Amino acid sequence: MQKRHLTEIILNNVEKYQDRPALYFKEGNTWKNITWRAMGDQIRGVGQALLQFGLKEQDRVGIFSQNMPQWTIADYGIMGIRGITTTIYATSSAEDLEYIINDAEIGLLFVGSQPQYDKAMEIFPTNKFLKKIVVFDRTLKIKTDDRIQYFDDFVNQGLQAENTETFYKRLAQANIEDVATIIYTSGTTGLPKGVMLTQRNIISQFKALDPLFDIGENDIELCFLPFSHSYQKSSTHWTQSHGVTVYYCENPKEILEYFKEVRPTFMVGVPRLYEKMYAKVYATMEKEPAIKRALFNWAVETGKAYQYKKFRKEKPSATLTLKHHLARKLVLNKIREIMGGRLNFFSAGGAPLSSEIEEFFFAAGIFIAQGYGLTETSPVVSCNRMDRFKFGTPGTVVSICQVKIAEDGEIMVKGENVMKGYFRKPELTAEVLSPDGWFKTGDIGYLDDEGFLHITDRKKDIIITAGGKNIAPQRIESLIGQDYYIEQIAVIGDKRKYITALVVPNFEALSEYAKSHGIRYASPEELVHNEKIIAFYKQRIAELSASLARYEQIKKFRLLAQMFTQEKGEITPTLKIKRRVVEKHYKDLIEEMYAED
Repeated sequence: MQKRHLTEIILNNVEKYQDRPALYFKEGNTWKNITWRAMGDQIRGVGQALLQFGLKEQDRVGIFSQNMPQWTIADYGIMGIRGITTTIYATSSAEDLEYIINDAEIGLLFVGSQPQYDKAMEIFPTNKFLKKIVVFDRTLKIKTDDRIQYFDDFVNQGLQAENTETFYKRLAQANIEDVATIIYTSGTTGLPKGVMLTQRNIISQFKALDPLFDIGENDIELCFLPFSHSYQKSSTHWTQSHGVTVYYCENPKEILEYFKEVRPTFMVGVPRLYEKMYAKVYATMEKEPAIKRALFNWAVETGKAYQYKKFRKEKPSATLTLKHHLARKLVLNKIREIMGGRLNFFSAGGAPLSSEIEEFFFAAGIFIAQGYGLTETSPVVSCNRMDRFKFGTPGTVVSICQVKIAEDGEIMVKGENVMKGYFRKPELTAEVLSPDGWFKTGDIGYLDDEGFLHITDRKKDIIITAGGKNIAPQRIESLIGQDYYIEQIAVIGDKRKYITALVVPNFEALSEYAKSHGIRYASPEELVHNEKIIAFYKQRIAELSASLARYEQIKKFRLLAQMFTQEKGEITPTLKIKRRVVEKHYKDLIEEMYAED
């Protein structure tokens, strides 16, 4: 049967898998599951309750929540009656929430936990569009009435309604050209824009990925990125279409604990996650005796040699096979165990990932399929795969789209993954989407002779120094950000004489260093102003910058006592720096660095 609607695909799987667990969530310290059958019932309950509410075809329904099973169930229920799931990041401010509710004319809003409920209640009494709030978290103390309801009560109300026939009739009328979701991009500049993705857009991802990756009903996906982001949302639609069991990570800060407990076989993530894992392993090795460090490095190099032989379909020699057996036993299996021990492959996107980190995990038998895409492209445009990859690139273009490079180096995409447009913003849509379907990505890059895509930077993010040098800040941030003692970094330098940076230390690691070196401090502010700490970072940044051209090297930096946060609008939900916001917030500190000349 042709795959034409996401809810239809899932309900077919409900019939196939019945009482097998579909979704796992953590309640206290205990993992609990929802079966495929129960998920199917709840999807129908949501759809029928929305019909009672009076939801019309292609009306917008908001989901304002962190990752949890109810998010997924509500999403399929909304789409099942041809509604449009409208995503709002769980960390969004009350102002952003109200902007999206007004822009999309949202009548019913699903909210996750206390922070989302509180923000929704700030605007609920006076908002002219919002008529009902449904709360996922049953433990919240709320005033329930006709307008505010717990999710499970809402579902039960739907299941008791005598409109099952209407639900299935609405689903049968569904069209692959229906708008499935509006994803509001946080972007790195300006107000959020609602990206309209159709059922065809999202299902095109299945067509692109199915021939490239072997994934099935025995796989386990750990959801780490927010469902409000197209990367995680499309990925989980794809995996669930294959009957994969999904585990929800509500708190991304606990990801390493989740790895140990869930032992996933697949996960999507952002480069910062892999950079931090890599940095932690090497920081641990820095403290070990020279002989242990040498053994570790030997094992990693042996792992690389063995894995590359396999990739080239060459038979490893008996000597290499024996070395690899020892390397696995002594070192490489311990690296795999950090991620649960049975991970087949990661998917990585959202920012560049260095080939050094990719090769490190590759040596341990963990393949990172780095890819490239945008919310507007559903999202995948290109990716590496196990039988064809080039580390340091986001792979080759997938089958469902074409890529061309404009004269100024901008990457252009055309295909069935390209969005319908920005919701009710025809002028903005026309700026990026040509009449013949070519989408301007805003990214600069090129295709090499072997068909691999290379991304050099965001068009709007390129730094042009006072001396006329073009600098890609993300590349520098990725390189310096590999350091264990660095949590975040923002490179500055547009229209300036040289490059500077704002650096947020990894305070957990830095406090250990301070303690072991007898450095006393009363607060993070005191620590980042300590001369010995500043000298320590100066040395590490200089060492990491050695491979950069002189004009790309960081001449000055300032250590910050506070993190860049989504709440302050300084980073996106996929942890990318919003450079203009950071520059505005730290204007005085930046000016101080350049005034020292």
